[in-house]
Amino acid sequence: MNLAVKEKEEPSLAFGGQAVIEGVMIRSKKHMVICVRQPNDEILAKVEEIRSVSDRYKILKLPVLRGVVALFETMYLGIKGLYFSADATLEEEEELDPKLMVLALVIGLALAIFLFSILPFLLTTLLDLGGVVFNVVEGVIRLAMLLLYLASISLVGDFKRVFQYHGAEHTAINAYEAGVELNVSNAGKFSRFHPRCGTSFIFIVSLISILLLSIMPDLGFLVRLAYRVLLIPLIASISYELLKLSDRYKKSRVMKVLVAPGLGLQYLTTRKPDDKMIEVALEAVKKVNRLAETSK
Repeated sequence: MNLAVKEKEEPSLAFGGQAVIEGVMIRSKKHMVICVRQPNDEILAKVEEIRSVSDRYKILKLPVLRGVVALFETMYLGIKGLYFSADATLEEEEELDPKLMVLALVIGLALAIFLFSILPFLLTTLLDLGGVVFNVVEGVIRLAMLLLYLASISLVGDFKRVFQYHGAEHTAINAYEAGVELNVSNAGKFSRFHPRCGTSFIFIVSLISILLLSIMPDLGFLVRLAYRVLLIPLIASISYELLKLSDRYKKSRVMKVLVAPGLGLQYLTTRKPDDKMIEVALEAVKKVNRLAETSK
């Protein structure tokens, strides 16, 4: 890749984030920054100091346990980011009811569990299968439903813009991790795909689900159904550890092959951002980087 400036040493600080409504949320270990493009075209930024519960209880930093903590904290911060962005992008005479938004998110979470955990199991039970074959077929159905869902919502205008901001988030983080000067011109040369993305995480979850559910004892239909819900935190936690491992060895040829399917899924969850979207994402990255540097 030809860059306008010479690449510097890769930064040691790793950032994560997500797309929000008309903006991007970027977080480090201690801070969260949300930048949103308002209707008047100005960029509104919110900076918040965060502290993980694992900093208070060191046992929660152990492998597997830290994945469960990360899952719930990511969901919590993600909801806060969505609420802020939704409120910031409304016209002045409009008002967002926080109770209705929380209700919508709870309903959305319940629907996601049904569509991607319960329904694939119910559909697979209609087939005369057993053992590992059952779990593989269930995993294929789950992945197919996920692909269909992502392909469908990518056609909706509002979701398309969120996916563009998702691409802008990756573009900005890739530019930051390459060590180049953070401006729109430089960042625009970087990929909209990133191996630490939640989309890659979802693919890993599908694989871990097949493996873990295959070793669970068959104690009847209801117990097997309960596995699909009760084991979600454990499956997510193991997947989190594998995602961290994939980032640690991201230059390995073997790891590049293993993460390729997850990167492929990002063709559905990201879109090429425009310069204004990249500007918003870069603003969030620069702000969180300054905060991270000063808090070392």
